[in-house]
Amino acid sequence: MYKLKNLITLSCKRATELIDKKSIVKLSITETVQMHMHTAICDGCTQYKKQSIILDKLLRKHIHIKNENDVPQIENNPLKQLIISKL
Repeated sequence: MYKLKNLITLSCKRATELIDKKSIVKLSITETVQMHMHTAICDGCTQYKKQSIILDKLLRKHIHIKNENDVPQIENNPLKQLIISKL
């Protein structure tokens, strides 16, 4: 019974991780069920999920890049050299 309880119930931290993960990749069936079960009983995570969806829509709308050449390039040679030296 304890394992079943841990499988179904999530902490708010884990639930928000799954909410954010869902915006990037598809969740597994287990993760989807866990997230829905948690948001069904947690008002804070439900609000976080709603706000996350709104922010994702706004970002997709305003940061829609049609061409890779349109991505701004920032030259920072000292940082680049530091990274290369650490490799």
